[in-house]
Amino acid sequence: MKQIFRTAASACALLAAMSAGGAALAQKQGGTLKVYFFDSPASMSIHEEATIAAQGPMMGVFNNLVMYDQHVPQSGLKSIVPDLASEWSWDEVRTQLTFHLRDGVKWHDGKPFTAQDVVCTWDLVSGRAAEKLRINPRKAWYGNLEKVTANGDREVTFHLKRPQPSFLALLASGFSPVYPCHVSPRDMRTHPIGTGPFKFVEFRQSEAIKVARNPDYWKPGRPYLDGIDWTIIKNPATGVLGFAAGQFDMTSPFFLQVPLLKDAASQAPSATCELVPSNVNRNVMFNRDKPPFDNAELRRAATLSLDRKAFIDTLTQGKGDIGGALLPPPEGVWGMPPEMLKTLPGYQPDVQKNRAEARKIMETLGYGANNRLKLTVSTRNIPPYRDPAVILIDQLKEVYIDGDLDPIDTAQWLPRVMRKDYTVALNLTGNGLDDPDQTLYENFTCGAEGNYDGYCNKEVDRMVDAQSMEFDQDKRKQLVWAIERKLAEDAARPILWHNRSGTCWQPYVKGYTPMINSIYNGQRMEDVWLDR
Repeated sequence: MKQIFRTAASACALLAAMSAGGAALAQKQGGTLKVYFFDSPASMSIHEEATIAAQGPMMGVFNNLVMYDQHVPQSGLKSIVPDLASEWSWDEVRTQLTFHLRDGVKWHDGKPFTAQDVVCTWDLVSGRAAEKLRINPRKAWYGNLEKVTANGDREVTFHLKRPQPSFLALLASGFSPVYPCHVSPRDMRTHPIGTGPFKFVEFRQSEAIKVARNPDYWKPGRPYLDGIDWTIIKNPATGVLGFAAGQFDMTSPFFLQVPLLKDAASQAPSATCELVPSNVNRNVMFNRDKPPFDNAELRRAATLSLDRKAFIDTLTQGKGDIGGALLPPPEGVWGMPPEMLKTLPGYQPDVQKNRAEARKIMETLGYGANNRLKLTVSTRNIPPYRDPAVILIDQLKEVYIDGDLDPIDTAQWLPRVMRKDYTVALNLTGNGLDDPDQTLYENFTCGAEGNYDGYCNKEVDRMVDAQSMEFDQDKRKQLVWAIERKLAEDAARPILWHNRSGTCWQPYVKGYTPMINSIYNGQRMEDVWLDR
């Protein structure tokens, strides 16, 4: 058994490694990769979904203009490689980004891919198209995008309002596929058409998702697999049993928590099991738009009740990381250093002192041992959400707040939080890439669709714009850390911890590299093959 627990001590060696998964061996064509999968998504449309439930199985159906190298664990600007675009260039003032597109690429229905498809995709995502996405989680990524223009069929230019060094990184995310002009957003939810290595076959709600090899894929020799079967099993222990029995080649990617990862490794001793940071944090959302959490002092008191270390010790056996909105170092490029993090409100290690302060605040608001605040804590009805929600409820009791658990089905979870149908919610926020522009614009700027708790601070918005324009990485970090401090002071979606999640795969599965700073960028699967 090869069992890897990636920690700070091994980070330097890890980040330098290129894990091509059997590059020295002769890859074999054929076979279907069988994966058990943790949940059933609401649709198959990546641009309308916010979790790996749809994005993971569908990433291989599509291509981006550019993408992150699938064998570099820490994705970033330096690991971006061509995809549908063969080359790209900036103008002198870095407000126009031009892509030269590949010839001979076809959509799965046989129609040719052209520059107009790129224009249609970003008109749709930017909200400028006549047709609208039902849900548009990443519209905030493109607030700086003025327009996209085509120069013939093989060249396209993105026109920005101002310089934005990380714009290319946004386009490389697994959440940034190119959609066809000729297929409606409605149809993309149920039968997506892409240009990728795999064609969509079927989606049976709560049962299975299937994709099959695209024999006309524009990249010669890819993919190696004949297809991928994603069998939906909501109970992770049941999935692990199936994996150990040989029914599956891979566990649900980035889903196993430490206890189950250890169980899987012990039951399947020849398997490779890796525990990596996922850039998915657990956080608390307060509904700021209605009582009682329209009161800033109440939000502050609830935040001071949190014992972050207790979450990590209880649920991850000490393998999680305390951090702010950005992924902590060393795997995260932009996260605040630990010594600085401890100076933020609610991050001081003396939890009892924090809770004493919280009780005083609650008492000034009229609450106490004989007048406790009663409410519901809503969360998605799967273990990674439910388990920390139970601990959150227990911790809130320390400051006169009694919560009842309100579990919500996955298909209803995102619509519920987007319309702010909750009082307190335990949420998981998965970042599409490790970059401040993605994290901050999507989750914390005024009016962003991913800003589920409605936090709005115009000063913070200006600070986010300022860091976005900074080319010097060290200066940009200082600006980002100032934003982190302000978010903590305002109790804007308090971060509980950054999780580490595990994946196991059988020894004959080759060519797969888990990424360490975002779970959304490494699921193309075109390089995966079965050595059996």
